[in-house]
Amino acid sequence: MKKINFLKNPYVQFILFGLVLATLPIMAQTFPFVKSGYIITIGGTLIYAIAALGLNLLLGYSGLISLGTAGFMGLAAYISAYLTVDLGWPFLASMAVAVIIPTIIGILVGLVSLKIEGMYLAIATLAVSEVIRKTFEEFDTFTNGFSGKAAKFPSFFNISLDRASTYYLIVIVMVLVMILMYNMVNGQLGRALNAMRGSEAASQAMGVNLLKYRLIAFAFATAFAALSGVLYVHFVRYSYPSIWSLKLSLDFLAMIIIGGLRSIYGTIIGAFIIFAVPDIFLKQIPYFNQLSYMFNGILIILVIMFYPNGIVNLRYDIKKWWNKIFSRKGKLNNDVGK
Repeated sequence: MKKINFLKNPYVQFILFGLVLATLPIMAQTFPFVKSGYIITIGGTLIYAIAALGLNLLLGYSGLISLGTAGFMGLAAYISAYLTVDLGWPFLASMAVAVIIPTIIGILVGLVSLKIEGMYLAIATLAVSEVIRKTFEEFDTFTNGFSGKAAKFPSFFNISLDRASTYYLIVIVMVLVMILMYNMVNGQLGRALNAMRGSEAASQAMGVNLLKYRLIAFAFATAFAALSGVLYVHFVRYSYPSIWSLKLSLDFLAMIIIGGLRSIYGTIIGAFIIFAVPDIFLKQIPYFNQLSYMFNGILIILVIMFYPNGIVNLRYDIKKWWNKIFSRKGKLNNDVGK
């Protein structure tokens, strides 16, 4: 009978990875130079990773680019904050509405993608995002304008969460999103999106419906961004219009380029490199705040030069070096024994 390695099951790996993420705030306390707001930084990084997974599905698998992730994320954040604080809606109901409305807008953008692509699609999605962001500044009744919108920690089934328990909720959602994305990219959807990315003409010849799968790709990418926006506003408990800027959308793009296109774990690694590492470690260095833009740019250049498929593939080189070192040691021991 063939022996089955339990730990090689991807679902088990996702759950174990979630358990590691759940212990990160405790582990961060062991570093004396880590500031007290580490849990906000790590939780925020996981939230951004959820949005980046949606962008990776769109760009990495279907070859469609979007610079509107920050706008959709912010729209969901404001909708959820307004419904829970101003109208007194339950958290789960407000989350559903806050995810559905941006997803519908994302589907409409998907319709536009049938007519334009490449740089022009990026500009179109950026325009949508900037219109949404400008609405945050001007629509005072809904967003409180430049003053920002406050929110509360999630509360459902008569359970009120605090910051620590909200962090664990984020980890659970992250694991569920990873499982969902794994199932999508390894199923019929993933095969269709890969065919589209390779050649639209060839994919149509094989029976792939471009309209259907483009809309699905934009719908899931927007839904992931909206879900992350809801988690953000109820974890940080505040939203400002300046947060949902072009820089944040470009950071999402940097995350998947540095971490690895078409890689779930690579996206999360990219999120930690772009958001957590600078905030927890590098900002302790004098004048680093002024150099943060350069840090992302230099990282992207280095990754494109040496690891064009993302830093997640560094593990193959490490494994190769490891095997080479131990094979050399084994050879030396054999020579000595002779």
